[in-house]
Amino acid sequence: MTKKQLAALAVEALKKEYPGAVCSLTYTNPLQLLIATRLSAQCTDARVNLVTPALFARFPTLQAFTEGTVEEIEELIHSCGLYKTKARDIFAMCRMLKEEYSGVVPDSIEELTRLPGVGRKTANLVVGDIYHKPAVVTDTHCIRICGKIGLSEGKEPFKVEKQLRSILPPEESNDFCHRLVLHGRAVCTARSPKCELCCMKKFCKYALSLAKTSSKK
Repeated sequence: MTKKQLAALAVEALKKEYPGAVCSLTYTNPLQLLIATRLSAQCTDARVNLVTPALFARFPTLQAFTEGTVEEIEELIHSCGLYKTKARDIFAMCRMLKEEYSGVVPDSIEELTRLPGVGRKTANLVVGDIYHKPAVVTDTHCIRICGKIGLSEGKEPFKVEKQLRSILPPEESNDFCHRLVLHGRAVCTARSPKCELCCMKKFCKYALSLAKTSSKK
């Protein structure tokens, strides 16, 4: 079986298991998704969703962010961790959006990654969810699960992204990554994957190796 065929099986299995593929972060516009994703670094989406209502109430627009202060942002995002760096990035990002992009969040990975604090993970999420372009968000769930299935090798996000782009149907890639997050939380957890409950156990490289090992005992 080729990796493209394996990818197609994974896409269909996850689509059936998790028909509603949506981002876990709460937002109402491109800027809010950009900021929420920056906050999610080394922080749970659940925690970010608790923090952003007050943040976006205080700063409802890009203009409001640019007229505020880094210290104000710090105070509102304190519980997200790494709050000083994140606040500095958010403020600088908003200034740059206003000054260089006329307040419009860019629609390409190349332009998005020019913004302070925005890496390929954030850029892919915005490009996929906001602009509905093919995107591959290589977060920890994606890297771990795709490695177990046999779709990718290694743990470097950009290398995994390139591998997945070459085998995933472009129109399915963004939703596929959202479903991997749901699957990673519910079944294929980092510490104790529940392979017996997995919708991909019949073709997952890791699950098949476990089954083969147990059959020899």
